Amino acid sequence: MNHTGWGARPTRDGSWHRLKKDLGAWLIMLPGLALFTFFVWLPLLSAIRMSFYKTEGMRITEFVGTYNYAFILYKDPDFWRAVQNTFMYTLWSLLIGFVVPMALAVMVHETRRGKSLFRTGLYLPNIMPALATIFLWKFLFRADGSGGVNMLFQQLGFAPTSWLSNASLVIPVIVVIMTWKGAGATMLIYLAGLQSINQEIYEAAIIDGAGVWGRIKHITIPQMYNLGRTLLILQVIAVFQILYEPMVLTGGGPNNASVSLMQLVYRHAFEYGDYSKASSISVLVSLVLIALTLVYNSISRPKEV
Repeated sequence: MNHTGWGARPTRDGSWHRLKKDLGAWLIMLPGLALFTFFVWLPLLSAIRMSFYKTEGMRITEFVGTYNYAFILYKDPDFWRAVQNTFMYTLWSLLIGFVVPMALAVMVHETRRGKSLFRTGLYLPNIMPALATIFLWKFLFRADGSGGVNMLFQQLGFAPTSWLSNASLVIPVIVVIMTWKGAGATMLIYLAGLQSINQEIYEAAIIDGAGVWGRIKHITIPQMYNLGRTLLILQVIAVFQILYEPMVLTGGGPNNASVSLMQLVYRHAFEYGDYSKASSISVLVSLVLIALTLVYNSISRPKEV
C-alpha cells in the first residue's frame, strides 16, 4: 500500500487549520490596521511627498527637490533654536519626568495602608482636560504677587520670580507641569509591574533583614529594568513632540527660549501657510526619532532577570 497519500493528508489538514487560524487573527486586526493606515501611514507618506514640492495652502504646485530641507536647515532662523530647546525638553524630562513616576510607584507599592487613595489621588491629574491644566498652571506661575507659586515663595521669604518669562527657567517649569499632568498614568504602569514581581522574593529579603532601600536596590530595580527601558524610549518620543504646553504657556517665548520643533511645524503650517516647509520639519523629526530609537535599542539590549 502506498502510504504517501496517507502521510500527506495530516499535513494538508494542519496547514488548512493554521490558515483558518491566521485568517481569523488578520480579520480581528483588520479594523485597527485600516485605521492605522488611514491616520498614520497615509499622512506620513503625504508629508514626505509634500516636503519635495512647493505648495499653495494644501495644494501642491511645483517640484522643488530638497529646497525646503535646505531652507529649514540653513535659512530658517528659528529651526536650530527649536532643535536645542527640544533636546533640552527631553533632557529635563529624563531628569524629572522619568524618575518621579517610578519613585511614586515604589512609594505606593511599599505603603501598607491607603493604597487605593494614593493611586486615585496621583492619577487624578490625568483625567483633567489638558488645556484646563495648562491654564491653571499658567495662573499659578504668574510673575506678579497674585501667582500661587510666588505667593508661597513670599511666605517663605523669597522675592517673586518671573517663572515663564525667564529663559533659564521656562523649560524646567514646563517639564514640571508636564510631569504633574502625566506622572500618574506612568506610575500605574510601574505599579502593575511591581505587583507582578513574586512577593516571595520580598518576603525572603525581609527575613534576611533587608530594609526598604535594600529591597529597592537588589529586587525592585533589577526586576523593573526591561519595563523602565521600554517606557524610557516611549517618553523620549512623546516629549520630542511637545506642542501645546509651550504654545499655550509662553507662545514659544521669551525670545524663542521655549519654542519646540512641533511648535515650529504649527507656525509654518497655520501661521505662515507654508505646508511644504512644515512637512519638511515633520520628516526631519521622524528621522531623528527613528535614529534615536535604533541607537538606543543597539546599546540597550533586554536584560534577562
